[in-house]
Amino acid sequence: MRNGSSRGSSAGKSIGMMLLFLITGAIVGGILGELAANSSLLSGIAPYLIKPFPIFDLPPVAINLYVIKLVIGFALYPNLMSILGIIAAIMLFRRF
Repeated sequence: MRNGSSRGSSAGKSIGMMLLFLITGAIVGGILGELAANSSLLSGIAPYLIKPFPIFDLPPVAINLYVIKLVIGFALYPNLMSILGIIAAIMLFRRF
């Protein structure tokens, strides 16, 4: 019984850890892309590294509850460096 319950928790832990790796890889890749855009060495290819690719865009929806107003929306516009950061994060996750 104990082996079965530990399997489920480790599977949930690995999914959470993979999400953490993916989000961190995307953020670090985006930051490196912005740094590359300001670099004089990469000025020729920097526009291609930081050009956003619209993947998903859910426009904001306002919900008025008369006591509180909620505005919910979501947009995903990664750039090439963010995508490379995600790929590096997947490779690091598989290694560890």
